[in-house]
Amino acid sequence: MRILGIESSSLVASIAIWTDDSITAEYTFNFKKTHSQTLLPMLDEIIKMTEIPLDTIDAIAVSAGPGSFTGLRIGSATAKGLGLAMKKPLIHIPTIEAMAYQCFSSSYVICPIMDARRNQVYTGIYKYDGEKFITIMNQTAMDIKDLMDTVNGLEDEVMFLGDGVPVYKETIEHLSKQKCHFAPSFMNRQRAGAVAALGANYFLEGKIESAMEHQPDYLRKSQAERELEEKNKE
Repeated sequence: MRILGIESSSLVASIAIWTDDSITAEYTFNFKKTHSQTLLPMLDEIIKMTEIPLDTIDAIAVSAGPGSFTGLRIGSATAKGLGLAMKKPLIHIPTIEAMAYQCFSSSYVICPIMDARRNQVYTGIYKYDGEKFITIMNQTAMDIKDLMDTVNGLEDEVMFLGDGVPVYKETIEHLSKQKCHFAPSFMNRQRAGAVAALGANYFLEGKIESAMEHQPDYLRKSQAERELEEKNKE
């Protein structure tokens, strides 16, 4: 089985190919370039280096949100275009779940946070029971203080990761009622390898969709939509 993973929900752009329980190739770029400039060239480079024909891919796993509205649209369009061209199914991967999934067998509760501005974060809560990955709270958008109330109610040590950590680290440390931890740099951002690996599990469970069916999960309206609604109320 071979899965192509696409991650573009944040500043990170990442492409990976997962083959039979192994990451064959992964290309991750975390710098200030638009995903329209990076994703397809990165994919082209991986295909050239590995000499893996694209038509041997069984499905395309795409990080489907939440995250940057522009990034998600570019990733979705890329996945949909490839899926339609190759007649391959897509695998809809929740961004926050894929972030937590890479913290394999952690003894801590895992809480990814993405900065959603205005004291809001995109987040979810997960844990491992041995090798079993368990969802405690599905991904959602919420106020950072409300998240800390939820986390404190678990009475477990928690590991935070994601681009929301630099923004809210002091708030987390101030409000946390138990010891909290912060993931190291090599595992605290999105990765297409995790998207592809989780996508393989989804694929085996039959959780696939057509390219035409796929839509990103924004979880909340864009700033432009919110501003327009406020303007219309005046």
